[in-house]
Amino acid sequence: MWCDNCLLVLPLRGGAIAWAVFITLYSIAGGVFLLIDGQYLFFVYPEWFIYGGIGLGVAAVAVINMFALSNRSYIWTRVCKFLWPFIIVIASIRAILMIVELNRGKDKITWECNNGGQLWSESVASGYETTAAFPSTFCSAGASSISTVFIVSLLIDLACQMYMFFLNWRFSKRLEHYSNMKGPFMGGYYNA
Repeated sequence: MWCDNCLLVLPLRGGAIAWAVFITLYSIAGGVFLLIDGQYLFFVYPEWFIYGGIGLGVAAVAVINMFALSNRSYIWTRVCKFLWPFIIVIASIRAILMIVELNRGKDKITWECNNGGQLWSESVASGYETTAAFPSTFCSAGASSISTVFIVSLLIDLACQMYMFFLNWRFSKRLEHYSNMKGPFMGGYYNA
């Protein structure tokens, strides 16, 4: 018997919906943060937009998955079952690149903090400056702490995505195995 309730208190479908909501919320928050303040952490032009866009893409797939689960839709559950592996691979590549670029830019981040949260001078010369200021909480933590937090959060992000893929796969299998059963009230609870 498969574990329908791994790491969750709720049943498979309800827990998977809650997990998708969790992934959606933190992916949108991270994506928007990178789109607004990414130029302070990454120093090659489209880089922070790509990373933020991938975060918003993860959120979009999680929203699709949430609606597929809430409607017990076999077709959309299968679409998400197809999309999650690609999203996980893309997010893994993004995580590796973000970690490498953060380690490469530690000196520039330290310079930004030492100069009152100003944007790196080469970034200003290239026209990347916005009205947003570098968050002071990052400067108080230090560049190595920022790097550590990003590494841990990116690994947690990948683990959450893999677990969402497992939950989606498990729900898809449940729909396949029980499609001929009639559920409560003769409405076909398990019918897609």
